[in-house]
Amino acid sequence: MLPGPVKQLALQHQLSLYQPVSLKLEGALDPLRAAQPDVLVVAAYGMLLPPEALGIAPLGAVNIHASLLPRWRGAAPIQRALLAGDARTGISIMQMDAGLDTGPVWSRHALDIAPDDDAGTLHDRLAALGARSIVGALEPIARRTAAPEPQPEEGVTYAHKIGKADLEIDWRKPNVELERVIRALRPAPGARTHWRGELLKLWASHCVEGIGEAGSILQASADGIVVSCAHGALRITSLQRAGGNRIGAAEFLRGAALLPGERLGPAL
Repeated sequence: MLPGPVKQLALQHQLSLYQPVSLKLEGALDPLRAAQPDVLVVAAYGMLLPPEALGIAPLGAVNIHASLLPRWRGAAPIQRALLAGDARTGISIMQMDAGLDTGPVWSRHALDIAPDDDAGTLHDRLAALGARSIVGALEPIARRTAAPEPQPEEGVTYAHKIGKADLEIDWRKPNVELERVIRALRPAPGARTHWRGELLKLWASHCVEGIGEAGSILQASADGIVVSCAHGALRITSLQRAGGNRIGAAEFLRGAALLPGERLGPAL
């Protein structure tokens, strides 16, 4: 077990660090109360704060949420924005309440999604934007010179946690959608399909023209492995066998003979 970047930075600068197993355990909130904070700032916590925690600071708890609320409330806003093909996303500085990302919003900061963005690159750009946004938001919150706006009832969507069902490539869908799946699941946990009963993770692709039965291999060369989809095809340029490393198509084909007409799809 290795400490994450936040813990490493805290230890490096001798900052107080508290890592409770759960905030619901007896005494878990005592260190927060002892610190007598004016406001709590939450980022990427992934769970609801108990009501007792929300009431510790006079100014409450403020969350740095990686979407333009009310779109993509929930656990996986970055991945869901990519999967949906959204043209932009952003950061919302919101006041936390008892609901799931339902609190009023202090400010929103939009960010365009690039065509080649994946969950990793988009996360890093949003993290930098979130850091700048919370610094700018705290002063008016502290001075009580502004009030957060309630979220509108229209436009609410939920960013459900990525589950096993989201990982499997469904070749019966259009190539545009599947290309987004691969980017949304990169750098982890990775989109997957099966070939001859063996798990394959797909890491990079782009859309090309092609006609054939969904999941059938149309072409396999050093330039990539072309697989037919419901509409068009995908050229897979980086993939990974079970127990292996992520490699390019040319290297993959040196150790595996893919034949035109073979099928990729779920395990039988």
